[in-house]
Parts: sequence; structure tokens; C-alpha cells
Amino acid sequence: MSSFVFNVTRHAPELLPPAEQTPYEFKELSDIDDQDGLRFHIPSFLIYEHSGDQNDPVMVIKKAVAKALVSYYPFAGRLREKEGRKLVVECNGEGIIFIEANANANLKIFGYPLLPPFPCLDELLWHVPGSTDILDAPLMLIQVTRFKCGGFIFALQYNHTMADAQGIMLFLNAVAEHASGAQSLSTPPVWQRHLLNARKPPHVKFQHREYEEVLAETNDTLIPVNDLVDKSFFFGPKQIAALRRLIPPHQKASTFEILSACLWRCRTIALQLHPQQLVRFMCIVNSRNLFNPPLPPGYYGNGFAFPVALSTVSKLSRNPIGYSLNLIQQAKSAVTEEYMKSVADFMVLNGRPRFSTSISSFIVSDVTRSGSDNLDLGWGSPVYGGPAKGGVGAVPGISSFYIPFKNVNGEKGIVVPLCLPANAMEIFVKEINGLLGSVLNSPNKGHGSSILISSL
Repeated sequence: MSSFVFNVTRHAPELLPPAEQTPYEFKELSDIDDQDGLRFHIPSFLIYEHSGDQNDPVMVIKKAVAKALVSYYPFAGRLREKEGRKLVVECNGEGIIFIEANANANLKIFGYPLLPPFPCLDELLWHVPGSTDILDAPLMLIQVTRFKCGGFIFALQYNHTMADAQGIMLFLNAVAEHASGAQSLSTPPVWQRHLLNARKPPHVKFQHREYEEVLAETNDTLIPVNDLVDKSFFFGPKQIAALRRLIPPHQKASTFEILSACLWRCRTIALQLHPQQLVRFMCIVNSRNLFNPPLPPGYYGNGFAFPVALSTVSKLSRNPIGYSLNLIQQAKSAVTEEYMKSVADFMVLNGRPRFSTSISSFIVSDVTRSGSDNLDLGWGSPVYGGPAKGGVGAVPGISSFYIPFKNVNGEKGIVVPLCLPANAMEIFVKEINGLLGSVLNSPNKGHGSSILISSL
């Protein structure tokens, strides 16, 4: 995969403004939006096998995006920073970056199934100079690349301070509805970022350990950015059922919880940290329905928290999976409306800090219910829809996603892209396959490759 190349011919990037004139105004982001750790751009891919002979996907998507920007006009603006690092959008209608491109290959060159990490990522999502800046820069970049087979890739990167996974899907659904000819949206966008602003006066009620750095005395948690490896792992019904057998029968757990408990433990062992090093698992918890009343359905700002499960390496590595599972469940249950207000208050009182970014931290976002795998732009559902890779963010190697996926046998499950130092990745593969082998009685116990499905 590392030598995988093909040529992409790109038209000059252009600024795509809203299809109609939009209000000129300034809109403040919420105090959840503008925390330092969200000041980066997230890359995502939507891959469609056949565009047919009737409509050009580039033109259809370009027109639909321009229409969607009329309702979502803040995306066409630029971020400015006020006193106290408060972010505000100047809604000036300048537009997003749009790139039309053609590839001299068929989609089958990627192999099957299509999944991250994608080779030639920079060709399919070109980083126009300045496009990943946070202030005074476009808030979104879209590149649509046609392939010789008639398929195409809709690649997107967006400024995370503007929206979370659910928020960007609201925008993409608007694009899909306009592409189908709709003149109005089924779920109109809602700004109302004040709903997640700090109180006056701020009053922090929780410890918020997600914003603490916990480094070992040896400072061995710095990430070797020149030695990172990307691999993807598939967990289908058989693997998930096997992992459930690792916990007591009476213990209830969601698929997210049991998978996270196992991955956190195996990743920790793989990193070979000091036994007394503190490691943390931070899970993305959507708070929209935790408010009373819930946040409006069209709210597209960041509406999540990432509470912390904390343990020493020794305890996490030596205890049964039920230990890490309990810690994760306790962390998730801590998120309430009051918790979200406390996070916003914490931001204002502490200079909008970054969350923990040492490699001893592991952040997971579950996007299996986002709907990206069903987004129909006029050519049916994509063969892949989701993040372009794991390890995204200001500091690579600490984050991952749970992405809906169908393997070569047609089994629906979850694909997990991970980014780790090369040596740690080798250990992780042995640990997770050994864990599965211990309950599946696999003849390849400890050396199986049934869940490792891609590497780059």
C-alpha cells in the first residue's frame, strides 16, 4: 500500500459562495465550540461506485452545496478571535473552497472493501495552502474527484469548531436534499450557540480531568510522529459476541462500551508505558438529548463532552476486561446537562484549554449512527462514508472512530482505524487477536489476522 500511486488532475481551487445573498453579521461560537482542542479540520470521505451517464456529480454537488450554504451561511464566513480567545464567525459570504478533479484510475484500484486509511489522501483531498488555518480562512473544503469507472469520491474537510459529527451530517443531508431537487429542508439549521455558553458567573462543579495533562516522570508519552502506522480493524457480529464473553454474564454493556474496554486495554499494553503511568480513555458523549428541553433538532454546533476513564497502566493491564468496562461506563454516566454547563464554565475560567494530548490518552468517537453510510446524493448509498483516517487532530495518534462498515462477506459491523507507533502497532495486533482467540479457540490464537483488514 505504501507505494500505491495514481494521478489526479485538479482544476484550480475556487471559492464557492452561497447561491443567494445571505445576512452579513457576526455570530459567536459557544464555549463548547471554541475550546482549543477543537481547533483543527476533520477529513471525511464519501465514495460512490457509479454516477451513471446522466448527471455530472461535480456539477450536481457544487450546485447543491451552494444552495445548502444559503441556510448554513456561517460556513461561508470566516472565524475571528475576540478578547479572551472567544471565537466569532464573520458571516461575510466569502464561501468555501471547492475543487473539481479527475483521476486516471478506477475505484477498484483501491481494492475491496474500501476503507481507511486511504492511499494518496493528499491527492483526493488537496490541502490548499492556508485551508487548514483556523482564523481568517475558509471553514470548509470540498473536493469531488471523478474516476474512469463512473464512480466518484466526495472528500470534505471542515473546521471542527463549527460542528461535530452530527452537525456536519445535518449540513450534508441538506446538500443531499438540494441535490434531489428539494427547495426546503426537512430539518432547518439552528444556530443558538448561546445554549452552550458559560453561565454568569461561571461555576465549575466537576473535576474535568480530560483537560489535565498526566505525564510520567520519565516524560515517555511524547508521540514519535515520524514512526506512526495506520491500520484498520473490523469487528463483526462474531468478534463482538466473542468480546462479550470476556465479561460476567450479568454485566450489561453496549457494543461501544465492550469494544472500547478491550481496545483501551490492548492499546495500553502495546504502548509499553511505565506500570504507574496514568492512562485515560475519553469517549465522545453526545449531550443533545441530555438537556431539558433537548437541544433543537437542527442544532449543528458541537454538542458533546469527552469524560475520562482513568487508570494506571498496571491496573488496566492486569485486571479482567470488566475493570476497564466499569471505568468507561462510570465516565459516560457522568455526562449530564449540568456537566455540559460545567465544561463551558471551565473553558471561560481556564483560557479554553486543550484536552489531554499525550499518547497515554485514547479518544474514541462513535459515528456508526451518523448516517454517513446512507447519504444519497442521487446515486444511492456510498460504498464508504466516514472519517478518512484515524489519529486526526492537533496531535496525531491519540484518536479513533467507530465507523459503520460491511466486510467482503457482506457482514455488517464496525471498522476501527488506529494510528500508533510501529512497534506498538505490532504488539496491539497480537494483543487484540490473542484476546479474541482466547474465547474463540482460534488456532491462530495471538497471531490471527481476521480483524486486521488494511494497513498503510
